[in-house]
Amino acid sequence: MLLVANGRVIARDADNTYLEHGAVAIDGEKIVEVGPEEALREKYPDAEYVDARGGVIMPGLVNCHTHIYSGLARGLSIKGCDPHNFLENLEQQWWKIDDNLTLDGTRASAYATVLDSIRDGVTTIFDHHASFCEIPGSLFAIKDVCEEVGIRSCLCYETSDRRGDEKRDQSIAENAEFARWAAEQQADGNHMVAAMFGGHATFTLSDETMDKMAEANDGLTGFHIHVCEGMNDVWDSRTKRGGIPPVERLLQHGLLGPKTMLGHCIHITPAEMDIIKETGTHVVNNPESNMGNAVGCAPVLELFRRGIPCHLGTDAYTHDMLESLKVFLIIQRHNAAMPNVGWVEDMTMLFKNNPAMASAYFGEKVGALEPGAVADVIVMDYPAFTPFSGENIDGHMLFGMMGKNCCTTIINGRVVYKDREFVGIDEERINAWTLEQAKQLWGELNGRAY
Repeated sequence: MLLVANGRVIARDADNTYLEHGAVAIDGEKIVEVGPEEALREKYPDAEYVDARGGVIMPGLVNCHTHIYSGLARGLSIKGCDPHNFLENLEQQWWKIDDNLTLDGTRASAYATVLDSIRDGVTTIFDHHASFCEIPGSLFAIKDVCEEVGIRSCLCYETSDRRGDEKRDQSIAENAEFARWAAEQQADGNHMVAAMFGGHATFTLSDETMDKMAEANDGLTGFHIHVCEGMNDVWDSRTKRGGIPPVERLLQHGLLGPKTMLGHCIHITPAEMDIIKETGTHVVNNPESNMGNAVGCAPVLELFRRGIPCHLGTDAYTHDMLESLKVFLIIQRHNAAMPNVGWVEDMTMLFKNNPAMASAYFGEKVGALEPGAVADVIVMDYPAFTPFSGENIDGHMLFGMMGKNCCTTIINGRVVYKDREFVGIDEERINAWTLEQAKQLWGELNGRAY
């Protein structure tokens, strides 16, 4: 049994519980009690004591959209890469990376992503993977890394026509096989793994491919697809796919619904918003990535106004969800030319909608410190120099905290990161091996040794 104590507790439960001197009691994989430290120490005298050292004790964060396949790209410059639009960025950089990503490269990318996520207080990820060099077994390779390090993960593979029918069919098979396996795991009580059925974007998915995806999935899980991230997605549908918009194409092929999450949705029309709303489909926003790719600002404020469930992701531009929280507010206010919008939507996405999506997919209560919830708990080293209370928590989140404030991460009752050191894994060995895999990948991309 664990007792996380000696800190301020932000529960993010239905009552927005805040305790100035609080503690969280954990038994196995679940939280059993949250309350004043003095009372819980008396009640659980034999519990292993995890000292928050006056920091902030809060639920682990959920990232609803990331890309493990980009894990080895940090610092990479590909010869000849000089994109002038979003499609060129894909062709000159990201598709070249995943075309050369072996299974070992996938494992190394997973280590890089997962370790950084845990350092930033992220305890659950929804990943959208691509490794067209070696597809079969790639999701299982990622799963093995997530299991070893200890993060909660929902995985899918990026089905696409861009590398031909054989690779497309392998992608569909990998999604289906992993989704069936994950469902069996959950039926056996393993709530650390889940699956979605991935698709790249409508401009690389033919009608035939969409039908194959729906048939292979057979209602087992939801779909995770990029939609209208760049204008090329819109132009492709309007000029090559029957003249209908991307969201309507997804509707026609049975890929929308309450289990499905659409990434970006920057250039969707009001009519497409109506379809998303009526089908109960979800949207995930990735503000830093959208800015970095120069594709525009997603109409999240309008989506909220229409009652469409929106979530927050990073698109692997960062692994720091609190950084994304800050950037979302900035881009939405800049786009609206209004300095008083976005705050409520921002907090709702990260602290309510993201946990709700995770709870739906993992079959357990995620994202709150309350009895019966999974024991995903982080401690933030945050010595506030202004008043800190239950009334201004969100202000401190937006304008003070960053992911790197995280000093301890507990996932499913397991202490995986304590006092800024990983527990039970050889980080130095993993980093050395990951570096060798990165050198191999970079060498393939640029035709020289690193």
